[in-house]
Amino acid sequence: MLSSIFVGVQVYDGSGRPPFVTDVGTYRDRIALVGDLSQRDAVSRIDCSRLALAPGFIDVHSHSDELWLADGRALGKIMQGVTSEIGGNCGSSAAPLRGYARERKADEVKQLSLELGWSSFDEFFGAIERGGIALNVGSLVGLGTTRACIAGPDDRVLDANELEAERTLVREAVEQGVVGVSSGLIYEPGRYADVSELAECANAAARAGAPLYASHIRDEGDRLLEAVDEALEVGARGDVAVQLSHHKAAWRRNWGKVHRSLERIDRARSAGAAVGCDAYPYVAMWTDLDTILPDDVRDGGPEKTLERLADPKTATATMLALKMKYDAREWHDMLVTDVRSERNAELAGLRVDEIAARRGVSPERAAVELLLEERLHVGCAFFAMSEDDVATVYSAGFCAVASDASARAYSGITARGVPHPRTYGCFPRVFSRFVRTKKVLTIEEAVRRMTSLPATTFNLRGRGTIEPDAYADLVVFDPERIADRATYERPFEAPVGIAHVCVNGEFVVRDGVPTGRRPGRVLRGGGAS
Repeated sequence: MLSSIFVGVQVYDGSGRPPFVTDVGTYRDRIALVGDLSQRDAVSRIDCSRLALAPGFIDVHSHSDELWLADGRALGKIMQGVTSEIGGNCGSSAAPLRGYARERKADEVKQLSLELGWSSFDEFFGAIERGGIALNVGSLVGLGTTRACIAGPDDRVLDANELEAERTLVREAVEQGVVGVSSGLIYEPGRYADVSELAECANAAARAGAPLYASHIRDEGDRLLEAVDEALEVGARGDVAVQLSHHKAAWRRNWGKVHRSLERIDRARSAGAAVGCDAYPYVAMWTDLDTILPDDVRDGGPEKTLERLADPKTATATMLALKMKYDAREWHDMLVTDVRSERNAELAGLRVDEIAARRGVSPERAAVELLLEERLHVGCAFFAMSEDDVATVYSAGFCAVASDASARAYSGITARGVPHPRTYGCFPRVFSRFVRTKKVLTIEEAVRRMTSLPATTFNLRGRGTIEPDAYADLVVFDPERIADRATYERPFEAPVGIAHVCVNGEFVVRDGVPTGRRPGRVLRGGGAS
């Protein structure tokens, strides 16, 4: 007897081919049969007339990591139809942890009421499995984290012994199940790595069996093209595939550059390189406010940055540099999403220029003061992108959909602040905005970008397709209604148009309501453990 039969459903199988109407049956954690199942018995028969069935969506650029332990329900993701996600992005991962990396992570998890009970990926993955998780999870190893283990917050070239120690950490992480490496080249200490270090570490991962380098590149604005070239060089020298994370051109003066960056990727692919990218369907990026500070102010890590900002002379010079870099419109384009302290909690949801007006100071002074008060822990959405550019990036067949957001709930410890709406609406928004409204993608192509494309890139075996013996990660949705409802002002809104979501054959969403089940698995090395 089959576990479930989805009857009369329009199947988008993940390949990009047009849909077909049939029945799909599951048995335990797998898809068992695709075809006419009217004569087959099942524990559950679900009428899916006028509905679509797709492989569960795969979010390959998430920042969930410790949130998988803080709240394994992963509600914000499963309600979007996401059944697998990859953490460890932008050079920051949950492991390995020692020295400065461990100190920094201990401070981070404290905000989630967690204790740091792991040092290695083996221990971290084990903790997830013991706690239970609603979706499948995998991770990259962050080269900012491995560098922090070896050299702390220092801005310097690693010597031969240190580089070999970092390579060893990468190899051990791959042996314990990560699917590749990541870099975050605007963040400390990851931005101190040069091409040689990045390529050596990427190659160590490749030799251990995970030949993938995902990068938040060194510049997404004025030097976007040079930063893309650097990532391609790392891929060539490291003999790895390259994934350009959340690809974009930031700030108005750079709008349109994505045409040239995509041409560079196309040329590399034509020459035989394995290169792709991902993007989210919004015009605001979301990161830390301190990334606006000049590089020399941020050198050496948070403590040295705070010392400099506390010095009146350096603070004045910093404000002058910010005044020259950002105009009035750009200060309004910065929306504070979250802070750590209660005294500034009411500032979440305000633009930097609005905070400045409240305080009766200039925007650059307001930004510096807020960073000092919050010890740099200020999240910010930057409305720096053009929707035409987003559409252009999605027009590239090698671009996957990814949220660049963590698996938060709708209330509780993981729902603090005013998160970016992509946290709760990324995948449905692609259908409502870029399929139905802008017609940049067909439904079948959008599904491919969310399923088989990321599964192939990140080597997630048995995921991303609807065919017999594939894992029964499935999402049932109304192709005419699926849409996001989360906004920048009201982010805690679930999407509409998603009826059912299954992970490994079990319903985590049934009739639009979370079931509370946690059938997810750790995808060590891309496969189920």
